[in-house]
Amino acid sequence: MRDHNKAFCRLAAETFDCPGPVYEFGSYQVEGQVDYADLRGFFAGKTYVGCDFREGPGVDRVEDVTAINMADNTAGTVICLETFEHVFEVRRAFDEVFRILRPGGVFILTSPFNFRIHGYPDDYWRISPSCLRRLLNPYNGRVVGAQGHASFPHTVMSFAVKTPAPIDFASRADRLVRSYHAWLAQAEAALPIKQKVRRAVGRIYRSKGERNVLSGHYHADFVTDFRAANLSRVG
Repeated sequence: MRDHNKAFCRLAAETFDCPGPVYEFGSYQVEGQVDYADLRGFFAGKTYVGCDFREGPGVDRVEDVTAINMADNTAGTVICLETFEHVFEVRRAFDEVFRILRPGGVFILTSPFNFRIHGYPDDYWRISPSCLRRLLNPYNGRVVGAQGHASFPHTVMSFAVKTPAPIDFASRADRLVRSYHAWLAQAEAALPIKQKVRRAVGRIYRSKGERNVLSGHYHADFVTDFRAANLSRVG
């Protein structure tokens, strides 16, 4: 789990009412991330169930996200951070999450795009921003974002609410996007001086594409859809 994904999840939980019970799929905490990857504190006071296809740190329940052993309309919130790239039947996983979410339920997702192959246990997909937006079309309210250079983002992320979305969804979505932009600015400003120097030097001798990747790392664009006919863009 990378810092910006964890920050997006935290800000989403602070901005919206994310109802319980909360189910995280892909909750296995890999070596070096035990405790750091624990998201339970963001949903204090709510039943939180960590799910993964294998037992281990952070896992309360063994589940296959493509065939979830749960009844329809039972989950309040589902979280999948950097998980769906490891799911071969990824379209089925999206359908299963929608099935188990109750009306008004929340789905928080992040996934890498321009990122190394990392097998836990394998790595199958890179989901583009437009693909993610279409996959989330059944939801009443959607915020879909991409972080990095616009033509080659390193991460896609989304927050979606199953019908009925709250009446103030658009204003809360705008608050989420602005809060995330503020976090990105703070994260970039807090970089160690040596890292800032390396980034600046890298922009001199690298190729145009590499320079774009470096300069756009802390940039993010989002699209918010609410009740289909209402579309707003925040860059």
